[in-house]
Amino acid sequence: MGDEGLSADEILDIVDDDDRVVGQAPRGRVYRERLTHRCVFIQARDPRGRIFVHRRTPGKLVFPSMYDMFVGGVVGAGEDYDTAALREAEEELGVSGLPQPVPVLTFLYETPEHRWWSRVYEVTCASPVDPQVEEVAWHAFLTDAELEARLPEWDWVPDGLAAFHRLREHRAGDRG
Repeated sequence: MGDEGLSADEILDIVDDDDRVVGQAPRGRVYRERLTHRCVFIQARDPRGRIFVHRRTPGKLVFPSMYDMFVGGVVGAGEDYDTAALREAEEELGVSGLPQPVPVLTFLYETPEHRWWSRVYEVTCASPVDPQVEEVAWHAFLTDAELEARLPEWDWVPDGLAAFHRLREHRAGDRG
């Protein structure tokens, strides 16, 4: 996640441990130096409740050719999470007029290579999707059971998998 539609020169906000903006830097430097920035993850479902799942193209800067159960990407400099969520969802799904995605949770994604604040959203997409061929190599809408069955079989983007597990835990907590 994180590189959709942006060049290495695109300016991103740098944030601190409390998700407050403390500076700006080009995306290439942000990735090279592991600077903390912001990303959005949008779980898109069709009207039947199935989840949009896709495989990223091999040319992606981050996590090429891996599967994801979210659309999304980086939040640009001066952009807020909600604006980025709608922009990214419409761009990646290839639709316009999508309802505003609903924020569900926020967490810090951190590995030795990456560090970003992640806001997870949900949206229902009633329009036929037409994903960007530069971004999406394959896509389908899967039921929750179909997605669960593929979790151990497919090579998933690690940040999307982390967001998926957190979203599942969040929903389980709402029921408990």
